[in-house]
Amino acid sequence: MLTLRQMRYFDALATTRHFGRAAEMVHISQPALSTQIMEMEEYLGAKLVERTRQNTFLTPKGEEVLHYVRAILHQVDLLEQTARKGGGTLEGLIRIGIIPTVAPYLVPQFVPHLRRTYPSVEVELREAVTDRLMADLLTGKLDAVIAALPLDIEGIQTRPLFTDRFFMAVADNGEAVLMSPLTEHEVNVDRLLLLEEGHCLRDQALAVCSAGKRSLVNFGATSMATLLQMVSHDMGMTLIPEMAIPTETSRNSIRILPFTDPQPSREIGLAWRRSNHRGKEMEALAEAIIAVAPAPHELAA
Repeated sequence: MLTLRQMRYFDALATTRHFGRAAEMVHISQPALSTQIMEMEEYLGAKLVERTRQNTFLTPKGEEVLHYVRAILHQVDLLEQTARKGGGTLEGLIRIGIIPTVAPYLVPQFVPHLRRTYPSVEVELREAVTDRLMADLLTGKLDAVIAALPLDIEGIQTRPLFTDRFFMAVADNGEAVLMSPLTEHEVNVDRLLLLEEGHCLRDQALAVCSAGKRSLVNFGATSMATLLQMVSHDMGMTLIPEMAIPTETSRNSIRILPFTDPQPSREIGLAWRRSNHRGKEMEALAEAIIAVAPAPHELAA
């Protein structure tokens, strides 16, 4: 199926005539953009882009398709503008909390889209672990929180946004040889690296790998970036969320292994106070996040 995401990527490539600059424009990695363009070509059954060492240019069929793509995107923009005139329009300051294992992979796409869709909105972001964010939400310091569900807290309304599957990250040239797809019983828990206490992903990793609540390593990382640097140096292995794969595999020498079905996953959702009079705005915020939710990684297919 041809998607709006692919059309926007194709439009960016046609504008810049450069895969790297187009990827920067739409805030994704260059390999991810290339994959989407190739999938678009495959669906349409036509070569749209010709790439040489010096130049990137559209084929005659690509120029023809571009005319229709831009007409479609223009109509979509008009549709969004019409919808914004109704209920649920986001305006003014909105303070959003987001957990560290989601923020780096969602914010670069989400914030530009939100500002483009709702020009009157002012976004203030705070990154912290779930418990701190929920405390700030309950005391009115935040308007909404993006975190892993469930969040069974009195007075809090939640809405699921997207499913984020888990994979295992190991060193690309590491000594450990693991079969793919992986079962939880094949994970050597003595080599399992974790985020420090307080991160929900730590507990999720322990649950997926059936490791219990014991301390597995002498070092608890404060971020996914640090954790995966350790993995790339073959200091161990770790659970990696699907949404982190495009970014982290482009800057770390790691190998990604899927789990056997049913694949473990987490549900990312939006939370806000039930007493908040901006309920319709929270629904609009949820829709804006869903619109830029990360596409499934090819290893998840």
